[in-house]
Amino acid sequence: MKDMPLTVRRSIELLGLVLIGYIMVIGNSIIMPVIMAFFISILLLPVFRFFIRIKFPEVAAIIIPILLLAIFIGLIVWFFSAQIGLLVDDFPQIKRNVGIHIKSLQDWIGRISKFSTNEQAKFISDKSNDLLGMAGKAASGAAVTLSSVFVFVGLLPIYIYLMLFYKDILLRFIFMWFKQDHHPKVKEAIYETEAIIKNYLIGLLIQVTYMTILLGGILFFIGIKHALLIGVIFAILNLIPYVGALVGNVIGVLLTLTSSTEIWPVVTVLLVIAGVQFLDNNILMPRIVGSKVKINAFFAILGVVIGGSIAGVSGMFLSMPIIAVLKVIFDRTDIFKQWGVLLGDERPARSPMSFPVFRKKVPVSTKSGVEHTKEKD
Repeated sequence: MKDMPLTVRRSIELLGLVLIGYIMVIGNSIIMPVIMAFFISILLLPVFRFFIRIKFPEVAAIIIPILLLAIFIGLIVWFFSAQIGLLVDDFPQIKRNVGIHIKSLQDWIGRISKFSTNEQAKFISDKSNDLLGMAGKAASGAAVTLSSVFVFVGLLPIYIYLMLFYKDILLRFIFMWFKQDHHPKVKEAIYETEAIIKNYLIGLLIQVTYMTILLGGILFFIGIKHALLIGVIFAILNLIPYVGALVGNVIGVLLTLTSSTEIWPVVTVLLVIAGVQFLDNNILMPRIVGSKVKINAFFAILGVVIGGSIAGVSGMFLSMPIIAVLKVIFDRTDIFKQWGVLLGDERPARSPMSFPVFRKKVPVSTKSGVEHTKEKD
């Protein structure tokens, strides 16, 4: 491919990106469970190796980590459902609080506009009927979505088992794509990819735990109702980069509004979430995950949006580790090295417009003071 004209190479790269995107869109229901199983199997790989070292049968060494993962997820679902049950028990009080908030909102709108309370009530009634109609149409689609979720969950442990069982075949398949001279680089990329995925996913599990305990605990001691539920929801949504934190803030405010008729709990929840998030982003998470995943914010957000449009929540969650793996591959291939630079956050210390050396694949210093090695064309 190096012998091709530069324009032809770039055209092939862009066509390849379009083709990959098209395949992801039309086959997301097949591809996303496979990608999810791949990441989870790498997460379970140390446990599998431990059981192999202590002379467990290979089948048992694969099944036991999968069962442990299922138990862990079951405990999370149980805890979440228990918190939802407490919310349902408070439904009569929530209904009264919502009525009070709506009445206050109607009075405020009446003071700043010409719409009377009766006109507002009629408008709300009309829109409620429209929403009910939309809900009826969505109900049929919900059944399809629910069935796809069950298929997803049912296939996941099977995929994980088979990937761990046939991992040596998969590795041999990867090595056979490259010349023997390139095998050391391929091996290095495989090890780094494994380290990044394990580091990232274990970091996320730790993050969910301490965010739930920290945020839920602080809100609980302050006296906010449904504090643990707010903590759990925010911690889980925070797994989705950037977008999840925003949605978590909105849900936290709505849950607080429904459980209280005053404004101070809402302000308190927002301040506590902001403080915990600042602590998480600047102190805790960088120490847990480290500097393994260095993706610039623009492509992180873009990846979340594209992943969500392709495969919904699972696509948003998987966007960051997928981009991180792609960057590892790009950084180790001469023909795709520029894509690794584009995804990364290593900004040149000086403008490439003024210093030609920063336009080439040579060692460059970044604004963080670290030198990153790039090979010449």
